[in-house]
Amino acid sequence: MAFSPWLQLVLLVALVLSAPAPAVLAAGSSKATRIRLYIHERFEGANATMASPLLRSPLGGNATFGEPGVIDDELRAGPRPGSDLVGRFQGFFVGTDRAGPSYLSTITLVFTAGERRGSTLTVQGQYHFDFDGAAVERAVVGGTGVFRMARGYSFMKVVSAPTPETVVFRIDLFVLLPRPGHYF
Repeated sequence: MAFSPWLQLVLLVALVLSAPAPAVLAAGSSKATRIRLYIHERFEGANATMASPLLRSPLGGNATFGEPGVIDDELRAGPRPGSDLVGRFQGFFVGTDRAGPSYLSTITLVFTAGERRGSTLTVQGQYHFDFDGAAVERAVVGGTGVFRMARGYSFMKVVSAPTPETVVFRIDLFVLLPRPGHYF
């Protein structure tokens, strides 16, 4: 017996509306974690932690469209250069906007010390160079080790520029982690 297309649509809508929302499904199956760290970046010299641009934009001039870059910054517990080194902030970015400096980046926070040693978190998203002090928001798209199956978001903001060759960013990560036994 075949159902009319209208009846099929009504049944589908009723099924969708009766299903619990993802937040209800996730209730009790994940825990929220907030992490604050500091990224120490050096632009020049023998110990530079950022290489940009690796290639010039095909548009020429001051255009950034198509320019790739690589990052291997220090990830520290505090804003001072002597604060505990907890890992690396490693990744790449590429210019994506023909109208101004805007980049798409994929970054992995590699933890090399402390309780998170051997684990990673990956953030991805658009990065606009707004010099008004606004924070950059990116998605937390995954992780390994203690961050296996992580999801969430991050905010990154410049907190100081101690010298013309260095900058310190604060990164706040808001991460949801599945509780053991709730992976699938």
